[in-house]
This record gives sequence, C-alpha cells and structure tokens, in this order.
Amino acid sequence: MTRTTSAPIAEGAPARPAARALLAGAAAAGPLFLGAGLTQGLTRDGFDFTRNALSQLSLGDLGWIQITAFLLTGVLLLAGAAGMSRALRGTPGGTWAPRLIGVFGGSFLLAGVFAADPGAGFPAGAPEARAVSLSAHGAVHMFAGMVGYLALCAAFLVLARHFATQGRRGWAVASRIAPAVVLAGFAGSSAGVLAFTAGAGLGLLWLTAVTARLMAAVPPVMRYQPPCPARRFGGAAIRNHRLRTDGNTSA
Repeated sequence: MTRTTSAPIAEGAPARPAARALLAGAAAAGPLFLGAGLTQGLTRDGFDFTRNALSQLSLGDLGWIQITAFLLTGVLLLAGAAGMSRALRGTPGGTWAPRLIGVFGGSFLLAGVFAADPGAGFPAGAPEARAVSLSAHGAVHMFAGMVGYLALCAAFLVLARHFATQGRRGWAVASRIAPAVVLAGFAGSSAGVLAFTAGAGLGLLWLTAVTARLMAAVPPVMRYQPPCPARRFGGAAIRNHRLRTDGNTSA
C-alpha cells in the first residue's frame, strides 16, 4: 500500500501592507507640505515669506488648503512611523525612532485642527505687527509644533545610532547635524521668521532622505502564489501520471 503525503497548500501567506509602502508616506510628507506651502505663499495676496510663517496659510478664505495639507501630512507621517517600526524591528533604534516620528505626525494633526494666530499683515485685515499674545488655539498650535519638532530632532539622533551600527557613517553624521540646524533655525525665529521656515523645512527634507534610505534597505515582500496542483495532491498526482504512462507504453 502506497502512502501519499500532501505538501503545504500555500507557498506564502498573503502579504500585509509592506513596510516599503508605509515608509513612502513619510518620504512624501515633507515635499507635500512644503510644496503646498510654497505654492500658496507665492500666490496668496498679502503673504510674505520674510514676515509670515507657513502655518498662517491656514487662515483666510483659502485656509482650508493648508489645513488639508497639515492633516494629510500628519496621516502620511503616522503611516511612515508604522513602516519604520516594521523596517527597524530588532535593530538599534527600532523602538524609539518610530515612536518619535509618530509624535511628529500627531503634531501635524493637532496643528491642523488648531490654527495659528493672524498677524504681520496676514490674512488681509490682520494687524501689521506680529502678535504679542497668543489665543488659546494659537497656543495649542505653537505647542504642537514645538513638541513635534523636538520629537523629530530626537528621532534623527536615534536614527544616527542605527546608521552607525549599520556602518553608514555619512548618514550617521548627517543625522546628528540635522537636529542642530533645525534647532538653530527655531532659535533664529526671534530675528526673522524665514529662519524658522528654513529650519522646519530642512527637518522635513532630511526626514524624506532618511526614510528613502530605509526604504532602499527593506527586502521585497513575498507575494502570495497559488499552490501547484501536483504538490497539493502529492503522490496521488504522480501515481496517476505513471499509470497513464504505463498504459500508453503497453498499448
């Protein structure tokens, strides 16, 4: 009596959302936000990059565009944090880097809900002077941005350690320099808002760069393949084939 064995039915389980695809969210977040801000800053009446922050584009009749940019950027960053958690699992920085990027993403959602205060002539009809006191929603907006960018700077330092252990010295050094430049831009905001914008923009662009680097290191996801009938039915399929062959030979 011949015993037949069955091979596993599936060659691989259906793939979950790939880390690479989730990381693409964080890679796209910076260019999306900065592109929306620059486009509006160049086209909206009364906006001056040397006097107004990009956050103020959330004000006025077309403020919904920048609010949407804030919210979409936050969602993309949260997706990127999930992808980073998968990509860095079991490696140095694999715990805290995704968490800190998640905080950064949450800060954009909060900043989108609570708009900045008007001032410096924007939107139309606002006082020409910069706001000397903050409203409740303006304070929440500023607090969200401060916490978010501190989390981003901390994430860069954590990622620097990750790159160092991987032997990528250039990426490690640059990830240690980026937080200093971002914080220097924030410190210089007292002298001019353009320094603040430059620091914030650099942080977003460096996040795009490191995320793209992490994407390149993620192996392709195994795709689901239908089982081979011969393997599914094991020896039975082979035995039937032999019987047909023997019959043809004897004929």
